[in-house]
Formats: sequence, structure tokens, C-alpha cells
Amino acid sequence: MYDPNGGYPYHDWGNALYHFDCCPSYPCQYHPYLSGNIYLRDYGPEPFVINIHEAAKCNTNFRTALWTGSHFQLTLMSINVGEDIGLEIHPGVDQFLRIEQGQGLVMMGSQRDRLDYQRCVTSGDAIIIPAGTWHNLMNTGQVPLKLYSIYAPPQHPHGTVHVTKPIEDHDH
Repeated sequence: MYDPNGGYPYHDWGNALYHFDCCPSYPCQYHPYLSGNIYLRDYGPEPFVINIHEAAKCNTNFRTALWTGSHFQLTLMSINVGEDIGLEIHPGVDQFLRIEQGQGLVMMGSQRDRLDYQRCVTSGDAIIIPAGTWHNLMNTGQVPLKLYSIYAPPQHPHGTVHVTKPIEDHDH
């Protein structure tokens, strides 16, 4: 039952699901139940529940794999002002992105030099990238662009953490 003064009375807000144990801890200002030190790590393939909006806003890494299974993967991303994901293509992977904070420009196309599908995106928007589509997402706003991405099948190794875009570029 919902309590207007205290939210939902979940007994496990302080358990391991919300005290992540991989990355350095930091206080999360966006959610009262995540106000302690939290860690974001890959919980796949175990059953898992989290407030994805709050987790995405709390993530400060360029990419953090949050859940990797056999058939899909959930990652959190934070793209700094003026940066982008980088032009890429996933031949056998469909991708879903949801913007949780900020604004950007998504570009897609069938050829590397012909990204003729372009849309401005903002908080709450979903982006579907079919397998084999060239794409890029640029942060055009004044705050970090926070989002989560679902890859089907998984695109990155279990436990992937790229603190910055240059680290991700080096890994590829």
C-alpha cells in the first residue's frame, strides 16, 4: 500500500540491489531511497528490479552495463555536453534508447555517409535503432545527456564499464 508520506513500504530499499558493489560510491541526489552510497554494476543474469530513471540519472560513466543476459543487455550512459556516442553500426543487434535527462540529436541511416534520419530528442523520448543501421547521438544541451540502452542480443561483455568516451574508444 502506498503511503503519501513515505512512498511504497518496500522492506528491501537498503539491500544489495541498491548498494552496488563495483564502481566507486557517490551520493545520489535524485531519489530519497538512493541517497546513500550506491554502486552500479552488472547484475545479469540474476533477477533484478531497479528504478531505471533514477539509476540512469545517477550514472556518471560514459557506459555502465547494468544487466547482461543471454538475449539482451541493459546499459546506462552519460554523454557530456558537446560529446556524442560516436558513429557506429551493430549488424546483428537491435537497440532501444530512452532519454532520461537532457537533449540531443539522433542521426540514423543505411550508409555511413548518409544519415538522413535526424530527430531532436529530449527527456522521455525513446529511440529505436534497427540492426544494421548507422547511428549517432549527440548531446546538444547544457547538461549531461543521461539515458539507458537495451541491446538485443548483448553488445558488450558482462560487467563493461567505460568511465569516459576515450576509454570506450580505446577498448574498441
